[in-house]
Amino acid sequence: MPVKEPSPQHIGRQLAKYRRAQGFTQAQVGERLEIGTEAVSRMERGKVELTVPKLLQLADMYGCPADELLAINPRPQDQGQKIASLIKDLGETDKQFALDLLQTVTAHLAQR
Repeated sequence: MPVKEPSPQHIGRQLAKYRRAQGFTQAQVGERLEIGTEAVSRMERGKVELTVPKLLQLADMYGCPADELLAINPRPQDQGQKIASLIKDLGETDKQFALDLLQTVTAHLAQR
């Protein structure tokens, strides 16, 4: 099965999603990358193609693997990493509560 290539617009949406998830403004990203805010905006709108070094810088800044910025469909291991990321700062009791809740919800959804 051929791999579907992500469009520049898809990559831009991913960049914006990860930037917001980290709580960064476009100005903060531009400052860290030593580029202007308008350049960050163009990247997020898919108006410019990213270089590999820039993509790696962004992935490092956003705390994710570079391929997540390109991914079209989430892979199961990515979904697991997302769940782990969401609960990583919780105490053990709260982590178990969150996992039990997820298990209950998925069991309910599977029965529909």
